[in-house]
Amino acid sequence: MQTVVVTGGAGFIGSHLCKHLIEDGYRVICVDNLLTGNEKNIAALLENPHFEFIDFDVTRPEAELAEKLPESVDFLFHLASPASPNHHSKLSYHALPMETMMVNTNGTLNMLRLAEKYHARFLFSSTSETYGDPLEHPQKETYRGNVSTTGPRSVYDEAKRFGETLVAYFVREKGVDARIARIFNTYGPNMQKEDRRMIVDFINQALTGAPITIFGDGKQTRSLIYVSDMVDGLIKFMMAENLKGEIINLGSEFEFTVQEYAEMVKKLTDSQSEIIFSEELPKDDPLRRRADITKAKALLSWEPKVTLEEGLKKLIEYFKST
Repeated sequence: MQTVVVTGGAGFIGSHLCKHLIEDGYRVICVDNLLTGNEKNIAALLENPHFEFIDFDVTRPEAELAEKLPESVDFLFHLASPASPNHHSKLSYHALPMETMMVNTNGTLNMLRLAEKYHARFLFSSTSETYGDPLEHPQKETYRGNVSTTGPRSVYDEAKRFGETLVAYFVREKGVDARIARIFNTYGPNMQKEDRRMIVDFINQALTGAPITIFGDGKQTRSLIYVSDMVDGLIKFMMAENLKGEIINLGSEFEFTVQEYAEMVKKLTDSQSEIIFSEELPKDDPLRRRADITKAKALLSWEPKVTLEEGLKKLIEYFKST
């Protein structure tokens, strides 16, 4: 049985990834310090003999983690990081700036060293934020981005960009089989209300009858991918042969305005909430965001399957039950 380590495995995407890997027949070791992850996300897995949880901060020396790991590790998914951009969330990278910078730089370096030690294949969960407020649309992997090194979002996007630089170095100089997945906006169960991402706020406002609040004029766009499709893409990318050093976008090709998302949520929840607009638009907030997934289709035979309406209904039911 092959062994997979997932850092950030108690987080939103990480917990779904752990579950799918267990179902696929792997031994899974979840590493998380529970800063933004939640143990309840992996509670159902804790009784599984092929699952292990290690409470550990990956910014600590990798030798300390190696002492807790088995002698053989085959794959290492590095997903650990705060990811919410909402300024009002205590779980966001704005609220945890130093932790965000360190986990994506020092933490990435430590995990790459572990991958080198174990001769393990490595996948770095990068982000569409590396493209910044893009001048190219949709964004291909070859696009180098329109970003600020000093803006408020830089604690996340620049840390991820340097994380990519570290991965590329370990591929070139150390021979590590590492890959970079640029993850676009993802949604689904196990998202936390305190996360305060756009779709989370819209659903919870709609369910409670509170005003559905849109930042700016609502004409900015996003493309959302359901978490099961994202996990499928991550696993296919990691397990595919001969993709050492590759960078692949994982996201949805279907783009809607923020106002359209608010209207969809209001309709699907049968809510009486009023849709209102706030003049506050976060600094450096991208106006358009959509993945070009041509490369993922070609190299992985992958594309999203869950429709937006189907996925939103599942997330709405999840928040109704929590």
